[in-house]
Amino acid sequence: MSMPVKTFPPQPLRSVCVFSGSSPGVRPCHGEMAAALGRALARRDLTLVFGGSHCGLMGVLADATLAAGGKVVGVMPQALVAKERAHLGLTELVITEDMASRKAAMAERSDAFVALPGGYGTLDELFEMVTWAQLGFHRKPLGLLNSGGFWDGMIGFLAQVGAEGFIGGAGLALVQCEGDPEALLDRLALGAPDPEFVWKGQPSGG
Repeated sequence: MSMPVKTFPPQPLRSVCVFSGSSPGVRPCHGEMAAALGRALARRDLTLVFGGSHCGLMGVLADATLAAGGKVVGVMPQALVAKERAHLGLTELVITEDMASRKAAMAERSDAFVALPGGYGTLDELFEMVTWAQLGFHRKPLGLLNSGGFWDGMIGFLAQVGAEGFIGGAGLALVQCEGDPEALLDRLALGAPDPEFVWKGQPSGG
């Protein structure tokens, strides 16, 4: 997943969308990593865009960013405001009509995407953005923040998918992975892979 590929010229990073769980998980390291990422975003004057909840890793991330003086934009569908318990202390809370418009709003407001540990919702958001990148619908870099080896299994699975001929080597490079927030943000600042290069690197239909 870290192979060198042709990239677009780097674009300025002003905001980063972070996908993460509304649960804290069972290991303290995930909350610690979320807080570290929030502080790193604030230090770099990068606006955090996230799912808008005050619960779980989402809440830890938002609170750490705000405490460090950063800006935080939450995006949540109206139907989930009560269920996911919207964070009411944000710089801005955007209420959308549904999940599709939520993801579209988060993408529109962000210059890069990062996934922390999470469940089905986090995976859904991550892979939709990866698919959009592969198809050339956006030119924004994506990364996994590998808290406590959380993403190791998925990285191995994607390598298997590549070995089976469904993702080319360049396609695997669409998602970058680091275990340190600063290192990941540095990599994202280098730009996103060119999807034309990715498609040429596909051994099959993708």
